Amino acid sequence: MACLSDETWTGGGAPLTLPQVFSKRLSMAEEKQQEDEQMMEAKFIKAYPCANPTLKSDSVSDLVNGFRSDPIWDAVREEAKVESEKEPILSSFLYASVLAHDCLEQALVFVLANRLQNPTLLATQLMDIFCNVIMHDQGIRRSIRLDVQAIKDRDPACLSYCSALLYLKGYHSLQSYRVAHSLWNQGRKVLALALQSRISEVFGVDIHPAAKIGEGILLDHGTGVVIGETAIIGNRVSLMHGVTLGGSQKESGDRYPKVSNGALLGACVTILGNINIGEGAMVAAGSLVLKDVPPHSMAAGTPAKVIGYIDEQDPSLTMKHDATKEFFRHVAVSFRDCRTNGAWDQERK
Repeated sequence: MACLSDETWTGGGAPLTLPQVFSKRLSMAEEKQQEDEQMMEAKFIKAYPCANPTLKSDSVSDLVNGFRSDPIWDAVREEAKVESEKEPILSSFLYASVLAHDCLEQALVFVLANRLQNPTLLATQLMDIFCNVIMHDQGIRRSIRLDVQAIKDRDPACLSYCSALLYLKGYHSLQSYRVAHSLWNQGRKVLALALQSRISEVFGVDIHPAAKIGEGILLDHGTGVVIGETAIIGNRVSLMHGVTLGGSQKESGDRYPKVSNGALLGACVTILGNINIGEGAMVAAGSLVLKDVPPHSMAAGTPAKVIGYIDEQDPSLTMKHDATKEFFRHVAVSFRDCRTNGAWDQERK
């Protein structure tokens, strides 16, 4: 049995003085630190050239099925390494959130669990819930990549894939919803509603877990977005802050809006009732929509009316929803075309 006195340390060998003991321990700690640094450098080796890791849908399908590498995850890790060198004060945070993990799913689970935790819903519990859902759901694994790609492509304020993963609450709330939606479909509705409540409290985004939302979605800022129980959102849709997809009656049933692929909903748009927003349609900021919006049209006003038609297949991808002269020149041409074929007169009726 070892005994420590004020002069010597007696172990299995010759007695050592206290300064010798401390020196030996310091040497061992330095060796351990060098080994850890070498291991970290090995982890930093870039496995995939990823200057512009844009993924297409078929590529993501191959990725989540294990047939190819993950360029988005490679980009996230490389960006985290660069940021940790630029801001050493964030190195521990970046290591724990990104560099300590083996895949995008694990990093996302860690980030979401730590953002949503509270004294009665622990981060470890949330990590177990999120991991069990995400790692066994290929649809979610595909969506988390297409969603982060949507942010990088459409939001000029997004500096990197890493910043989207770590800081953007629109992305966080959407991926948390996806877990709650999976739980809802499994019949675990109480847990799904508990997550919805926590998501709303932390991120200011209220999405009912029964709502159906596609992939490649951008929730820009996210603050104030409300999506009701039977709402359906297609693929490649962009929603600005304050968008409400609400009901117009208290009776149960299919009472919420349906938003088709490629639609763009401006800031503080309110859409009420079981109505359809057509494919590639655009709704101007601040509009109140109470009736269907035709495909590839632009609606504006309170209540909203169709003010023109657009050529873009998916306005959600270009995010051009400003009232520029070029746009209104195009709208004027569209009006003439619509009057010629009678579509505008029918819309006015």
